Amino acid sequence: MKFKYIPILFSSALLLSFSSCKDELADLNKNPNATEIPQIDYLLTGAIKSTSDAYWGVTNNMNSSLLFIQHWSKIQYNDPDRYIFTNNDLQDLWTSGYTKGVTNLNKLVLLADEQGNTNYKGVAKVLRSWVYLLMTDAYGDIPYSQSGQIKDYINPTYDSQKDVYYGLLADLKSAQTDLNAAGKPILGDIIYKGKIELWKKFANALRLRIALRIADKDVEKTKAVLAELTAEGGSLISTNLENAQLTYSTSPNQNPISNLFDTRDDYRISKTIVDTLRSLKDPRLSIFVSPTKDVTEQTYIGVPNGFLDAKKYELSKTSKPGTYFLAPTAPAVIISYAEVLFNRAEIAARGLSTEDAAGLYKQAIEASLQQYGVSATAINAYTASAAAQYNATNFKASIGLQKWIALFGQGLEAFAEWRRLDYPELVPAIGGTLSGKMPLRFLYPGQEQSLNGANYKSAIARQGADLLTTRLWFDLK
Repeated sequence: MKFKYIPILFSSALLLSFSSCKDELADLNKNPNATEIPQIDYLLTGAIKSTSDAYWGVTNNMNSSLLFIQHWSKIQYNDPDRYIFTNNDLQDLWTSGYTKGVTNLNKLVLLADEQGNTNYKGVAKVLRSWVYLLMTDAYGDIPYSQSGQIKDYINPTYDSQKDVYYGLLADLKSAQTDLNAAGKPILGDIIYKGKIELWKKFANALRLRIALRIADKDVEKTKAVLAELTAEGGSLISTNLENAQLTYSTSPNQNPISNLFDTRDDYRISKTIVDTLRSLKDPRLSIFVSPTKDVTEQTYIGVPNGFLDAKKYELSKTSKPGTYFLAPTAPAVIISYAEVLFNRAEIAARGLSTEDAAGLYKQAIEASLQQYGVSATAINAYTASAAAQYNATNFKASIGLQKWIALFGQGLEAFAEWRRLDYPELVPAIGGTLSGKMPLRFLYPGQEQSLNGANYKSAIARQGADLLTTRLWFDLK
């Protein structure tokens, strides 16, 4: 799908340190040039585009989570690849998530109520839940129940990660009620072109994702979510054609990765994933990775994460991402059919369904290969190989490895799943600065300490120090 992006001036909620005169402050800080009552379809288009850009873009993907998960590496300016960050370096997900995501999606809910169109409301809830999920997976405890309500809560409290997950599950269940394929149509939908049944599948896929996120900490809640999905008869994403993704257009609305490589050349593919794909004889190697510019013996050369000897690796003798990912129209995948199949396989492996875990695992690998256009012959050869077989005695190892591969490019989601499943067993960056440890979260934005200090301090007192190495609630080692 291609689209013309219509620029929109997004409203922003300015956090203030004053507790009085909230209505007056809110009025004074209105942008006189912004649209007072935005057109609902334009607002939906803008919210999807801006949040997808933040999710797939530089700060939250290429310069952090893709490095942590060792899909990508850096060949120049490699402080991020050595885990060197200030508390301002990782704030984009937070600021864009709240100002361009939550704020605009909350407005979309209000406009939907005014217009009596519950489908806009349901879509907004699904997208808002996804944005909140990205943020809590990255930071841990976040403002949730009081966020985006500046007239009532200038300094919102941080909800525990557990409460955020449970709240999102309730929101997504509510969204299912709002979404009605026989209801009023929607416009501005650049993901599913207004097909409400696919939004219902997207909502259920997110519920399944969260149900597994909490499975190691509260399996009874996981069971309850699965029972709800069964009772509702809700369907899930069932083909690659139903993947939740934003397919970009040409410049100036191209994929953020394509946009970056138009002007920069400081990123490479990690040696970790190149070596893994080569050892597995995985046909995705030539899709995920570009051949080196100069002819080399191995054709595909990854760069070790956090390397210290800059002279050892040359730009022309190391591999960029594959042309699939460098294309202007490459999609930003939010949740794929392959991920849904891996999740169903894990649910079966945990004994929480009667489905065939091994069969679903094989189907998941096939779906990922098909997603990238791999031939049926190559798919059959790969899934029949010893290296790709399911290990029933350690489902986390099998699913963890293949899911890590299938989530290539989806840095934030791959980072969350690697922490949850603990596979593959990654070795910290060569020049890592965390005393031999891996990053386990993002740092809170530095401005939170001054603008929302009391609630920030309460959050870290409950969760743990505001460090990259603090383990989050869902991450049970």
